[in-house]
Amino acid sequence: MNARPRILDLFCGAGGAAMGYYRAGFDVVGVDIKPQPRYPFEFVQADALDVLHEVVLWPGPGFDYAAIHASPPCHDWSPLASVTGSDGTGELLGRTLDHLSHLALPWVVENTSRAPLTPTSDLFGRHGTMLCGTMFGLKVIRHRLFETSFPVPSMTCGSHVGEFYAPAGHGDPNWKRREANPHLSGPGYADRCREAMGIEWMNRDELAQAIPPAYTEWLGAFLRASVTPSPPLEEAEA
Repeated sequence: MNARPRILDLFCGAGGAAMGYYRAGFDVVGVDIKPQPRYPFEFVQADALDVLHEVVLWPGPGFDYAAIHASPPCHDWSPLASVTGSDGTGELLGRTLDHLSHLALPWVVENTSRAPLTPTSDLFGRHGTMLCGTMFGLKVIRHRLFETSFPVPSMTCGSHVGEFYAPAGHGDPNWKRREANPHLSGPGYADRCREAMGIEWMNRDELAQAIPPAYTEWLGAFLRASVTPSPPLEEAEA
């Protein structure tokens, strides 16, 4: 396997997850149905679910990816869904998980904190964890669930001191914060969001949907362990 294994980043958006995997030692190729001119790595415009379906049916002789990450649109599971109603994106999560369950490759699925993902671990070898920016010293409160095909440890949120950027509807009056939806911002707010999330290259709309790279940089360390073959016995004993 190459020194930097390749990961396929499906429903990639503008690349918040991708940057974390790159920092964890992966080469990343993104796939999204919409143009992503600011995606920081190799990008293919295509239907991510169609690509995943093809991988399941026949990876092909040139398929050299070591892992798959997927962030299917999550609007049906967002805190605002009860107000705005379903937009039909929720079924993409179930279809993505179904396809991934047929693969031998390690995988990660990311979605909002209300999505129906495995919360911890189950009997089918699936594992879940929730991540927040405060766990990594970031000034952003953006809870995201991750379901993985490999075990990851649980973490707890860090301290909430000072001004934080929280998702709309978080609702804790004890935190001095501005809503972390850049659409609601005043002058310079998008710049403060970029700093809080550790993202320098995205515009306001992209920031509203992104996850901080720190999340997948942390997950990527465990993913690397699951895709790196064990050394030969004589090397291990040397």
